[in-house]
Amino acid sequence: MKIIYCSLLFLLFAACNTVGDDTDQQQQAQINLLKKQLSRSYRPGMGEFMLGIQMHHEKLWFAGQARNWLLADFEIDEIEEAINNIKTYNADRYEVNSISMIEPDIDSVNNAIINKDTAMFRSAYIQLTNTCNGCHFATRHGFNTIKIPDTPPVSDQAFKIQ
Repeated sequence: MKIIYCSLLFLLFAACNTVGDDTDQQQQAQINLLKKQLSRSYRPGMGEFMLGIQMHHEKLWFAGQARNWLLADFEIDEIEEAINNIKTYNADRYEVNSISMIEPDIDSVNNAIINKDTAMFRSAYIQLTNTCNGCHFATRHGFNTIKIPDTPPVSDQAFKIQ
């Protein structure tokens, strides 16, 4: 009788282990499928982020020149957000190692905006632009030179406070 109980108990444990193995295998298969789908999901490239930064860089200039400090603050925040996104979504790019060089210049622009100081803003903006170009040069993108814009990037935005 003990042999029968032991055999039944052994079969019960064996059945439980088999179910667990199947469940583990199903879960691992699902994890692998999700990893594959995630690897194929859209991830913005550095060019998309840089194009956005370029637009905000231009708008920042015209906002500062118009003394529209709320808009200038918005635009510099957008630049910071894009830089943080580059660090998050393009961490595998070698250029990301150099991107932090821009942070002191962003701080200077922020300071000029907080102080509502047009001369300080102009100086900080020029330094920001020079640092952008320095980073481009350091990362073998020197062919992409940024300058102080002469015309607004969009014609449907009023930069002066109404």
